[in-house]
Amino acid sequence: CNTKQDFLLLFLFLFITVSQFEVGILICKDLRTKLANGETEVHHRPKRGWIWNQFFVLEEHMGPDAQYVGKLHSNSDKGDGSVRYILSGEGAGTIFIIDEVTGDIHATKSLDRERKTHYVLHAQALDRNTEEALEPKSEFIIKVQDINDNAPKFPDGPFVASVPEMSEVGTSVLQVTATDADDPTYGNSARIVYSILQGQPYFSVDPKTGIIRTALANMDREAREHYTVVIQAKDMAGQVGGLSGSTTINITLTDVNDNPPKFPQSMYNLYVPESAQVGKPVGKIKANDEDLGVNADIRYSIIISEGANMFSISADRDTREGIISLKKPLNFERKKTYTLNIEGVNTHVDPRFSYLGSFKDTATLKITVGDVDEAPVFSMDYYIMDVYENSPSGTEVGAVTARDPDSRNSHVRYFLDRKEEGINYFRVDEYSGVIYTTLPLDREDMPWHNITVMASEVDNPSLLSHVPVTVQVLDVNDNPPEIATDEEVIVCESSRPGQVIQTVTAVDKDDFANGQRFSFASPSQLPVNPNFTLKDNEDSTASIIARRRRFNHLTQELYELPIVVWDGGEPSLSGTSTLTLRVCPCQRHGRIRMCQGEAFLSSAGLSTGALIAILLCIVILLAIVVLFITLRRSKKEPLIISEEDIRENVVTYDDEGGGEEDTEAFDIIALRNPAAAEELKFRRDIRPEGRKHCGPPRIHRSPSVELDEVDVHQFIKQKLVEADMDTSVPPYDSLQTYAYEGQGSPTGSISPLDSPGTHSEQDFNYLDNWGPQFQKLAELYGDPESDVTT
Repeated sequence: CNTKQDFLLLFLFLFITVSQFEVGILICKDLRTKLANGETEVHHRPKRGWIWNQFFVLEEHMGPDAQYVGKLHSNSDKGDGSVRYILSGEGAGTIFIIDEVTGDIHATKSLDRERKTHYVLHAQALDRNTEEALEPKSEFIIKVQDINDNAPKFPDGPFVASVPEMSEVGTSVLQVTATDADDPTYGNSARIVYSILQGQPYFSVDPKTGIIRTALANMDREAREHYTVVIQAKDMAGQVGGLSGSTTINITLTDVNDNPPKFPQSMYNLYVPESAQVGKPVGKIKANDEDLGVNADIRYSIIISEGANMFSISADRDTREGIISLKKPLNFERKKTYTLNIEGVNTHVDPRFSYLGSFKDTATLKITVGDVDEAPVFSMDYYIMDVYENSPSGTEVGAVTARDPDSRNSHVRYFLDRKEEGINYFRVDEYSGVIYTTLPLDREDMPWHNITVMASEVDNPSLLSHVPVTVQVLDVNDNPPEIATDEEVIVCESSRPGQVIQTVTAVDKDDFANGQRFSFASPSQLPVNPNFTLKDNEDSTASIIARRRRFNHLTQELYELPIVVWDGGEPSLSGTSTLTLRVCPCQRHGRIRMCQGEAFLSSAGLSTGALIAILLCIVILLAIVVLFITLRRSKKEPLIISEEDIRENVVTYDDEGGGEEDTEAFDIIALRNPAAAEELKFRRDIRPEGRKHCGPPRIHRSPSVELDEVDVHQFIKQKLVEADMDTSVPPYDSLQTYAYEGQGSPTGSISPLDSPGTHSEQDFNYLDNWGPQFQKLAELYGDPESDVTT
């Protein structure tokens, strides 16, 4: 035996031989027992004629004859052909056949253990003549014996893997596993060994585990990034004659920051015109880095302070370029060149590669400033000027100055921006830049003026510059003061002498730096006001004080009070204002002076919605009244009453009159004295002009009381004649009835209105303290001076 496999085959063969030998011994023993006894009863106790566990058959048999599997033999078989063997079960009759006489079993087809490892069959011995079972049906197994007919396979291949560049030797990359369909429990058919066919000397593989590792140090991604590795798996433990399979692994080296940035040049030149805008990019510079991703990110900086004050640099994340921008305006006349030292540094440094040096680089950038024809430059960014108001046209306000910043120093012309709206109050001298007024200015109308002055070079008028100019109009005392309020002053009827009616102030359109100061007085050319006096409080206010005890709005409701006000300006100006004072019956003992009508409305506290509702109700009531009157007028009664009416042509007037206060009613004097009726046709309810009296109003008794008695019947007859002769009335008769009470009382009237006025020495001022119920009585018997008017 040269190999373990040969040894195992030999051992299996000996085992099968010994088993068959033991079966033959058992059969012979049973036969000897049977012959010694000589009893035929032994044939009635059948015994197993064969003892076995399983048969074996090699897979993939390719011979011309059927492969012999084994032999079945019963102890009942005497060799005379009377016993017939029958085989049933898996593959019986198709794969496995049996010789009915000899019991030999053969496999007619080539078997594959990987498809089916064993077959279960049943054997039976029958008497050929009687078809009776000589042996009970017995089960046995035929196992397909494995041979190395399947090569190893990689079911998941090909593979993709990665490993960082510059990794140490032995760094694990990937583990691959191959499978073999052969029986791993029998022989070496499924024992696999791994080896590398391609990828050396960069990678290696463990022969037992299939782990792929790096085999070369300092593999540089920048030199080579992709590798193809072929791994072989071989069964039979790698011996000659074993089957093999292979797979491919594509390995990529991932990047690490093992390369510092590098400027392609050490010196760069850049041209920037002086007209470049601040904050805008003026150039680019780039340092190369062979790494990828964040390992190639670079931060740029200017390491010289002079250049850092004028320029800034930032990194573009997409292109990794350094963008140079301008921080301050350039001036060719001041400085023509700048030298910048620019440094590029990696932002993500790997400390494992610090031995390679610092991961940064520097370069020098020389910037040349280009000369450009620039617009004039004003000496200031803005100007503030002032001028007094009311100054005549052509008054000088101030001057602006601009110069050409270029080396040739061209002449400059000035002019105003005419696009600004409004009246042109100013002009500027074209050559000197002096600003003059064109119209007198009024501070009270516009205290500030904003204009824009423009400057251009004479040689190049297209280049313009602008500057804002603010002109403040200074104040002069040219406006007289006025009383601050335009409302009427309320004077309560119960005001007392010396009582302050109201405090007034003044306003002045002029402006005073230290505050406005006013003085107040009454006009000197007017006589002394008997009702009110004015007191200057010397704090720019004045108080109106009542001079007499009471006022009566029925006697005089409005008073006028002229007031002269002086300001504190230089020179001082004065103005006269006339206040209107209204007398109102105010609420007594109240702090707020209000007319009774206004107080009633304010105390009611009606909202807008309530007032609207009240007005709406009033309108509806008026509409109902108008509709009722219209219906009454549209209903016309016939002038001639029907015959059934007993009144005939009598017209009745149901007019009661208006009582004592009805001034439009019929004058009863006509009944008492018809002769004097024509002389007393004037209205008695109209007060005669020029009537002046003191104290309560007195109403004298009518002269009709002193007339002699007259005949009323004669008067009625006279009226009937006049009615008959009147052509303006209908032609039917009418009866006018006049009620007459008779003469007056001999004692006369007891009304105080007709009694002669008397002057009482008694003081009725205590009635003021009796409350609102006695207010009218207090007014009638109060101070007689209350009726004095101016």
